[in-house]
Amino acid sequence: MIKPFLILQLRPEDDTSDDEYAAICRYGGLPPEQTRRIRIEREGIPSDLRLEDYSGVIVGGSPFDISTPDADKSSLQKKIESDFYRLFDRLVPADFPFLGACSGNGLLGSWLGTPITPRYGEPVGCFELELTAEGRKDPLLAGCPPRIPALLGHKEACDRLPDGATLLLRGEACPVQMFRVGEHVYATQFHPEGDAEGFILRIQAYRHHGYFQPEEADALIERIRPARTPEANAILHRFVERYSQQQ
Repeated sequence: MIKPFLILQLRPEDDTSDDEYAAICRYGGLPPEQTRRIRIEREGIPSDLRLEDYSGVIVGGSPFDISTPDADKSSLQKKIESDFYRLFDRLVPADFPFLGACSGNGLLGSWLGTPITPRYGEPVGCFELELTAEGRKDPLLAGCPPRIPALLGHKEACDRLPDGATLLLRGEACPVQMFRVGEHVYATQFHPEGDAEGFILRIQAYRHHGYFQPEEADALIERIRPARTPEANAILHRFVERYSQQQ
């Protein structure tokens, strides 16, 4: 029997959280019974969590901004960040398989000491990203064309590549789009689980969260509707294939 993958989610809304979870399972090729899903905005990350019980950890996005001044962060956001930093204290030194998208990217980058600021924020949309020389050799990207489309939208990002990390994908407007720490810890600024249907749901849910002007939502939806991002989605499947472990 394969050890389950631990899926940690931060989205407070049931519909966006459920859709994100379904997309991770769909593009990862993961039957729900091979996952353990924790909505940490409700439950937190258990203090007795044993990494060795899992094949890997997958983290999705959220409406929280790490760059928000501490005085303005809610107690929930502070608890989420504290839980993740405690997890990274064990996970990164162990080089345990991890794939964090968007918020997962920012949380890991912050733990690694990289400034997370609005400097490289990007509008919601589908954009082409470029593989680096190291990206072309990485198991999660090997065989991809030199440029791949990806769905994204974020108010903040890593100002620079974390010390000791390997850059795998870069963007024109945001330089750090995917990096690896060690051999098995990955982070993406874009959404490998993202598809047009899921992004339309998020546009509707986050209309008033500062990602875009509310009156732009309908036009954004029409621009997103034809988006297809097969190579970005395949990253999830490759991660699951590479790290599925037998119990």
